[in-house]
Order: sequence, then C-alpha cells, then structure tokens
Amino acid sequence: MSEPYNPEPEGWPCLLSAEVDALLADLALPADVFGAIIAVSVQINETKGYVPGSTASARWPQQHRVPLGPDGSLGVAEYVIVADADVPHCVRTRVQLF
Repeated sequence: MSEPYNPEPEGWPCLLSAEVDALLADLALPADVFGAIIAVSVQINETKGYVPGSTASARWPQQHRVPLGPDGSLGVAEYVIVADADVPHCVRTRVQLF
C-alpha cells in the first residue's frame, strides 16, 4: 500500500549564498568535497537546521557550524536558521575548506 500524500514538506529549504553557489559551480572542486557539501545541505533540510554535531554561535544562536567529511576532515560549513520568516528556511552562508 502506498503512503498517503503529504503536501507539507518535511524539512526546510536550504538556500545557498552567492559564495557557496560559486564554490559548487567550480569545476576544480574535488568530488568528495562537492558530495560532502550536498550531503550537509540535505541534513540541514531534513533536520530544519538542527544537524547532529553542529555547533551554534554563543552570540548569535541562529548561526551554526557543521563539520564536512569524515570527522570534519574536509572543512566546516556555516549556515543560518531563519525560523521567524514567513517561509522558514536555512541559508548556507560559507564553506571553509581545509
């Protein structure tokens, strides 16, 4: 039997800043880094920004950082949770590669 149709999305959209968009469009970006960035984006979407292992800023709790790759070996991704908007969403603001 099929599951009932659910018109409500389960997660929140995960928008990209111009900086992150440009990074993902860079053809020189290694495939494992590209995959890690996309995987984190999916996690951000599915958890509405509360990714296990992410840390929040003490001064601005809407800003989070999450490690990229196995044990954070590829870098860190930063994102902001915009929960008080008409359409709640998250914005991937920066990716810092190691």
